[in-house]
Amino acid sequence: MEIPSYVNRLKEACGAAIEEVSTPLGDLVVLVKADQIVEALNWLKEDEEALFDHFMDLTAVDYIGREPRFEVVIHLVSIPKSQRIRIKVHLDEDDPVMPTITPVYPAANWFERECWDLYGVHFTGHPNLTRIMLYEGFKGHPLRKDYPIKKTQPLMELRKPEVRRSDEAFEPGKNPNNP
Repeated sequence: MEIPSYVNRLKEACGAAIEEVSTPLGDLVVLVKADQIVEALNWLKEDEEALFDHFMDLTAVDYIGREPRFEVVIHLVSIPKSQRIRIKVHLDEDDPVMPTITPVYPAANWFERECWDLYGVHFTGHPNLTRIMLYEGFKGHPLRKDYPIKKTQPLMELRKPEVRRSDEAFEPGKNPNNP
């Protein structure tokens, strides 16, 4: 795969933030420094030739034994241009932190929360970086390769589900929202 011309303009616009560009197996992959990820994503979203208007997903990979240990992977699609790109960000084991990308792609909100919950990657500036998959008392981040397989967790208190108005059975003619 030939590297698109907008990648050179991205390098000019973001300078040293772009650490590497490659095309393994025909996919465009750009390695971006964590502290400048928002600037790079804004550029990719706004550039007339790139127009990466659609956020697909965000996840983390734990390469235990490698430095940097963690890698955040972001997939974007340009619907008008029919192209896609994979953005990677390397994060250190001791401090896996990067800025949130929710100001650029609001759909990244829950993906970042999942990444925090399962891998322990902290997204600074995130509007609600709380657990999304596990309960609040859970200790650790279970998708890390060094998470103990047989680790026990504190039991959570069993709660009875509350009956909400939306859970009530529908009876024709008796629904207050539909007289």
